[in-house]
Amino acid sequence: MTGVTDVRRLEELAARTWRGLEEQQHGDWLLRAADGFSGRANSALVVGDPAEPLEDAVATVTRWYDARRLTPRAQLPGPAGAADAAFAAAGWTRAEDVLVLTAPLRPWSAPEVAVQLSPEPDDAWLAGYRYRGAPLPPAARAVLTHADDPLFASVRPTAHDHPAAVARGVVEEGWLVITAVTVAEEFRRRGLARAVMAALAGAGRERGAHACLLQVSDDNEPALGLYARLGFTEHHRYHYRSAPA
Repeated sequence: MTGVTDVRRLEELAARTWRGLEEQQHGDWLLRAADGFSGRANSALVVGDPAEPLEDAVATVTRWYDARRLTPRAQLPGPAGAADAAFAAAGWTRAEDVLVLTAPLRPWSAPEVAVQLSPEPDDAWLAGYRYRGAPLPPAARAVLTHADDPLFASVRPTAHDHPAAVARGVVEEGWLVITAVTVAEEFRRRGLARAVMAALAGAGRERGAHACLLQVSDDNEPALGLYARLGFTEHHRYHYRSAPA
């Protein structure tokens, strides 16, 4: 069984690889804002204890996001407990589960395609990353680069085309955290997601990483199939709650 301490450690580690542009501690909770781009960068990471009783802490989170004209949102890693119950009692709605998967960082076989690795995402990379199927907002570049030594992988059919596949990786405390895995629709089922992940894995091992972590919605069956074949297993889950309008 995964311990609560392990869940908190991995969530705090992952949070350092995908950060808000503004962050503030509230006891153990971490409040994050980034002009609305991505749930992780615009939610309170609810692990440990807040600096006040739970009912008051929910109100504090609400005011913090209201002041920034953002929907108040909380990220609640499982297992659900008293904090989740406090947000539910305040009328916050629950979103679907997100799975946190982990695997030993082994060499992953992949098709022999050229994968470019860069410390910065260029405009083509940003065009290739479709967040929830949509183009990226202006805050995206700042969020994507707001980490220690990120790497941006891409497969490009020609020098002038948008990438066929992209992914992002950051090494933190021996863990490679992979995010932003995207394959253009016309290039799917060719192993390109595996290719960009394998390139990041190689670079991660060179940087001392021994394990890999990624997050995926529980209804993303193609991605779950790929990750299972690469040896990933579920470590824990989290979900978001959002304040009523």
